[in-house]
Amino acid sequence: EEIQRETAYPDGKVEKVLKNGCHLIFFPNGTWKKVGSDGKTVTITFFNGDVKQVMPDQTVIYYYADAKTTHTTYSDGLEVLQFSNGQIEKHYPDGKKEITFPDQTIKNLFTDGQEESIFPDGTIVRVQRDGSKTIEFNNGQRELHTPQFKRREYPDGTVKTVYVNGQQETKYVSGRVRVKDKDGNIIMDTKL
Repeated sequence: EEIQRETAYPDGKVEKVLKNGCHLIFFPNGTWKKVGSDGKTVTITFFNGDVKQVMPDQTVIYYYADAKTTHTTYSDGLEVLQFSNGQIEKHYPDGKKEITFPDQTIKNLFTDGQEESIFPDGTIVRVQRDGSKTIEFNNGQRELHTPQFKRREYPDGTVKTVYVNGQQETKYVSGRVRVKDKDGNIIMDTKL
């Protein structure tokens, strides 16, 4: 672009005004700033390679050169971080966070302390504030983990529970209940 005028300041700063209306400001430390002809689009390229862009809608895009990470802040408060490994984090104004990992697993962190992870195979893991966990498998099975037991529910209605003492209880749809001790010995079986 053609330069309309150039001004050198005593502090070493140099400002160039281009014919298209852009302003370029060069600082002695190697940082430079470009103000677009609209006066609203600003790009600052720092001496360390970081780049900060302010868009007309007040969206701020900051690129951290060393970490190869981009941090975008939108005018509505949404913040999006994009890491060099492909991980993307969204921080919502209400405090919720959504993390998409390189393997496409999505983890949601809610403001009330609950978590939800959605795996590429369709498995969903939900963790409550009390630490209990529900796992929904893509084959229709569900698992519930609490400090007292682990319970698996099968699509046919069968429910198998393993207690912390090792005792196992299986309830079948037919009404049959089978209980085994920690060593796998049957201690009760109500075959119907």
